[in-house]
Amino acid sequence: MKKQFFLALSFLLVLTTVNAQDYKDAKKAYNTFTLDAFNNKPKLKEAKDAIDKAMGVAENQAILDAWLTKGKIYNEIASQIIQIKTTNLGKLEDLPAAEAPAVEAYTAFSKALPLVTKKFETKDILTGLQAVQGNLDNFGRVAFEEQKYQLAYDNFNLLLASHEDLKKNATKSILETEEAYNYAVFLTATAALLAEKNDVAKPLLEKLYAAKYDKAAIYESLYTLNAASDVNAAYKYLEEGRKRYPDEISLLFADINHHLKLGKLDVLIEKLKAAIAKEPNNVSLYTVLGSVYDNLYQKMETAGDKAKADEYFSAALDYYNQAISKDAKNVDAVYSIGALYYNKAAVTTQKMNVLENDYSKEGLKKYKEMKDEVFAQFEKALPFFKRAEALDPNDTNTLIALKEIHAKKNDLEASKEFKRRLDVIQGGGKNDKAYYQQ
Repeated sequence: MKKQFFLALSFLLVLTTVNAQDYKDAKKAYNTFTLDAFNNKPKLKEAKDAIDKAMGVAENQAILDAWLTKGKIYNEIASQIIQIKTTNLGKLEDLPAAEAPAVEAYTAFSKALPLVTKKFETKDILTGLQAVQGNLDNFGRVAFEEQKYQLAYDNFNLLLASHEDLKKNATKSILETEEAYNYAVFLTATAALLAEKNDVAKPLLEKLYAAKYDKAAIYESLYTLNAASDVNAAYKYLEEGRKRYPDEISLLFADINHHLKLGKLDVLIEKLKAAIAKEPNNVSLYTVLGSVYDNLYQKMETAGDKAKADEYFSAALDYYNQAISKDAKNVDAVYSIGALYYNKAAVTTQKMNVLENDYSKEGLKKYKEMKDEVFAQFEKALPFFKRAEALDPNDTNTLIALKEIHAKKNDLEASKEFKRRLDVIQGGGKNDKAYYQQ
């Protein structure tokens, strides 16, 4: 029994020793690969498999050389992948599978740092960190192009971390210059935003804002991130951005949307006209400006200022028509003209209803005049709603308008048809084709 116990203990000690040295198999395979990288690609996979297995053993995690070996292997995998993706020479299938090898490499080198006991060991690790920087940068850019924003962020974020590690140890980094560093921060912040990591993106953008880094997107992004909590306080970023980049159209659009959200229509007109001057072929600008004038028309009509109401109505119609002249199939502009006439009829209907119980000669006359005016407006609206339905047979607002107009014209068959089509959409379905063909 005693003999068996010592044999078992001996076997356990041997097994532990073998496991603790497994990383050396990975190191050997990696060294063989480096002797002839072109013909020894299977050795790189062998090295990765061996290091992955070895680093699963607790004893190896306390060995600096094991982490250093892992860092070198994964950094080589990253380099090989980038080489194939940028040159189209070779096949990715010939390499070990790894989604984020540069991240793995950096992590390995950083875990080696606290284990240093001798000066030369620090130098080896710092050399590894310098080597992985290029791969972190390249992998971040490739991931960004492939719209893998979380992966892009992971790589860019560790590129910044590697810079800090090297700086602490007075070692050269690829982010030495202010421009290179700020651009890396900008890429990291952008990837974070697209990966919906707003809490991470915000301090990075604020850092760039404080440094007055030359990117218009910083101002727009900081406005967006702060607008949710205080839209008026956030506006300072747009104001500063517009002053610094007066020709940046994205900032102008953000400015327009800001005032649109707040309902500051008078300010919007000036800004939209400026936007049209910069982008005269942008149809949506004409439709938005038309809708601003449409809103002002309705306000003046309600207030009883007929002169101003007529002025704004004409301006709205003019901009909607300009939009159609640039794109006859722009459904928003086509629908909006129909809605403009329809809403005018609705306002007149409200006034008409006030006279409903006035049976005096003058009251009846005024009532008839208003009724004729309502139907005249419906007749003007109808062709545009028909065109809008032909362009988009599944727009709810268009179908409601057509149903109502046909009902008021006593065309009950058509009204029922548009109610049926409306029911299809409201039931989660789609109309296969338009009722009105172009």
